[in-house]
Amino acid sequence: MPGTETQVTIEEIQPFEASEEIGGGDVVLIDTREPHEYQEAHLEGGKLVPPGLLGDEIESAAPDKDARTILYCRSGNRSALAAAQMQRLGYSNVASMEGGIVAWQEQGLPVVAAQGMTAEQRERYSRHTLLPEVGVDGQLKLLNARVLLLGAGGLGAPTALYLAAAGIGTIGLVDDDVVDASNLQRQVIHNTERIGMPKTESARLFIEALNPDVKVVEHRLRLDASNILGILEDYDIVVDGADNFPTRYLLNDASVRLRKPVVSASILSFDGQISTFVPFEGPCYRCLYPTPPPPEMAPSCSANGVLGVMAGTMGTLQANEVIKLVLGVGDPLVGRLLLYEALGTRFTELKVRRDPDCAICGEHAPEIPESEMGQFPDYAAFCGG
Repeated sequence: MPGTETQVTIEEIQPFEASEEIGGGDVVLIDTREPHEYQEAHLEGGKLVPPGLLGDEIESAAPDKDARTILYCRSGNRSALAAAQMQRLGYSNVASMEGGIVAWQEQGLPVVAAQGMTAEQRERYSRHTLLPEVGVDGQLKLLNARVLLLGAGGLGAPTALYLAAAGIGTIGLVDDDVVDASNLQRQVIHNTERIGMPKTESARLFIEALNPDVKVVEHRLRLDASNILGILEDYDIVVDGADNFPTRYLLNDASVRLRKPVVSASILSFDGQISTFVPFEGPCYRCLYPTPPPPEMAPSCSANGVLGVMAGTMGTLQANEVIKLVLGVGDPLVGRLLLYEALGTRFTELKVRRDPDCAICGEHAPEIPESEMGQFPDYAAFCGG
C-alpha cells in the first residue's frame, strides 16, 4: 500500500500467514469492525475493539505492547489504520491482515458464524447484516416474519419482489385474478409467458426463483366477510393493494379487530398515496376516510389509466414500511399520509389524527363479543350508498 504513512509503516500479512501464526499460539487477535459485523461472523479468539473505541479499549484487549498482535477487519482498510494507530501508542509487533475476513473466507479458512443462518444466507443477506439497524438479529426477524399481500397486481408485484429479496420468510398472496396482457405494463412480477395463469401462481414462481428461503402461500380467492379473519390471523402484517373500497373497509375493520398492522397504498393516473395503520397506536383507515367517495370521484385504473412506474414507486414504499415494522426501526408512516405526484416528482406529507369518535377504533367504539367477531356490515351497500 505505497503512498501514505500508514502503508509504509505497517506490516501486512496474507490470511494464510495469519492462520499459521494464530495456530502456533502466542498471538493477540484483534477484530477492528463494528459489533454487528462481529456478530455475523468472526475469527475464533478474535477480540472485538471497534475503530472508534480503539484508543480507550486496546490496552485492555492487548495489555502487552510487545506481544505479537494481528488485526483484521472486513477488507483490510480499517485494520491497517488501526495498526498504524497502535504503533503510535507504542505497540511494537503489530500486523494487519490483508483482505480482511472476506479474503480469509475466500481462502476456505474457518470462521465462527452467526447462529440461525446458513452460510448461503450469510452471503445472500450480507448487505443487510452490515447495517447496524439490521444485523443478524434483524435478518432473523425478517426470515421469521409472515406478511400477507392483498393483491398480486400493480402494488402487490413490486412489494412482493422486494419483500422476497429481503428474506421475508412467509409471503401470503391473495388474488383470484389471472394474468392479462394489460397487466404487464406495471405488474412486474408477471411476464408474457404467464398470460392466463393465476396471478398467485405466477407470483409464486417468480418469488421461488428469486429467493428459495421464502415460503409462498397462495390464497386464490377474493377476501370477504366469511374468510378474512381466518386468513389474517396467520400473518403479522398486511399489505393493502386492493382496488376497491368495499375490500379496503372490510380489511380495516377486520385488522383492527385482530390488531394487525396494515400498510395501505393506492395509485391512479400520476398520483399515489400511502399510510401505515397500526391499530390503537394511530388512526385507522376509517379515521382517514369515514365514508367512501362517490364512484364518479374514484374511477378505477382500467377506466382512468395509471402510469406503470407509479406502481413500482408506491409498492417499493410499501415494502420499506413492512421492513421497518418487522425490524422495529425507523419512523413508519403511522399518523402520516404520504402523497406522491409523479409528473412533478413531489412528495407531500399530511398529518392524520386518530378520530376519538371513530366507530371502529375510537375511544367509545363498542366492544365486539367473541361470538360476533366474524360479523361485518354490507360494505358493497355502504360504498355504493
